Amino acid sequence: MKYTYYGQSCFLLETESKKFLFDPFISSNPLASKIDITKIEADYILVSHGHGDHVGDLIALAKQTKAQVIAIPEVIGWVMKQGIENVHPMNFGKHTFDFGTVRMVWATHSAGLPDGSYGGNPAGFVLELDHKQIYFAGDTGLTIEMKLLAELYKLDYAILPIGGNYTMDVDDAVIASNYINCNKIIGVHYDTFPVIEIDSHLAVESFKRAQKILLLPAIGETIGL
Repeated sequence: MKYTYYGQSCFLLETESKKFLFDPFISSNPLASKIDITKIEADYILVSHGHGDHVGDLIALAKQTKAQVIAIPEVIGWVMKQGIENVHPMNFGKHTFDFGTVRMVWATHSAGLPDGSYGGNPAGFVLELDHKQIYFAGDTGLTIEMKLLAELYKLDYAILPIGGNYTMDVDDAVIASNYINCNKIIGVHYDTFPVIEIDSHLAVESFKRAQKILLLPAIGETIGL
């Protein structure tokens, strides 16, 4: 499996047969200015919530790729108003797709949509695919709900926000990694704005002290999982 980072909380998971794009926000992110979104391919687009820094390129990329959009019903309603018909609304729970299973899980955050309408609840996802279990927390603070994931899964990787202010910071993300019993963490939602800038070296060291690995791929970088 491959992981490609596009900045903020946007990334692509690629198996041998499918491509999964998450929270597409690229063209309005100055840090991702070298990314050509016209070259991005996806079979599915998963959206954690409706804030602009997570759906900025959603409509354009849904039209471009013809991917199926997976999100909470309120986000799907907004997506359909933009002319997108290939959608799968879901709520907190588990669904089996042709590629594997997706569980939508709780996230502690706010939610809204670009037009100011109600965005439903923010969420995260656990995907079981390509013989791996991967958790994307979405935008969330530290929550005791995460402990349930250690009972339900043996996570191979967790993709966690680490920038603070709007979400968990590095220290909280270390605690979250203990809650979910996962030792391989990929950091997202940091450095895009001044208020969420981090010291990457210190962040990596914080996880190392906890005997865990924090991966921080550069924007545009692809790594193997």
